[in-house]
Amino acid sequence: MLMDIIKARHSIRKYTEKQISREDLDRILEAGNYAPNAGGGQRSMMVAIHNRELATTVGKMNMADFDRSKLLGGFVSKEQPSTIDDPTIKNGFYDAPTVICVFCQDNFLFKTADAFCMMENMILQATELGIASCIISRGYETFASEEGRKLMKEWEVPEGYACQGFVILGYIDGEEPHSKPRKPGRVKIIE
Repeated sequence: MLMDIIKARHSIRKYTEKQISREDLDRILEAGNYAPNAGGGQRSMMVAIHNRELATTVGKMNMADFDRSKLLGGFVSKEQPSTIDDPTIKNGFYDAPTVICVFCQDNFLFKTADAFCMMENMILQATELGIASCIISRGYETFASEEGRKLMKEWEVPEGYACQGFVILGYIDGEEPHSKPRKPGRVKIIE
């Protein structure tokens, strides 16, 4: 049932070295491809890195020039520490063996909404398949370097596109984290 999958999903930041199958990756990409998108324009694209070495390289690019002083909030998780919690983390993709980069038309008003609909679909599909995942930001910053622009050209990302975010995928190293209780007052119904 969909609500069970939604409740079972967690942001995972500790991964084993085991790679996900190509078949599972294809299903996850299909879920992203069928996400809602503004006006049905399908202006976004996904580039999947199904190579642990390259995923690590791009993950380190994601952390280059990372300025912790601009962070709001200070603690994310003891069970699944983030780059906010642990300044020794140098790979923004937490050593996940597969990464999906979501690129959108940079001048399109609804690019962020389109990208996050795609990413949400992908992490829910991953959860159903028993694959751990997390959505990662800093897409613009990751590809702002000469090395990043070179990769975009190599991957045939069209001119005028920018990375909005990433979905990292793999198998959890350790125990499944506990769900945080939901804060009261976040849901209101007006009739």
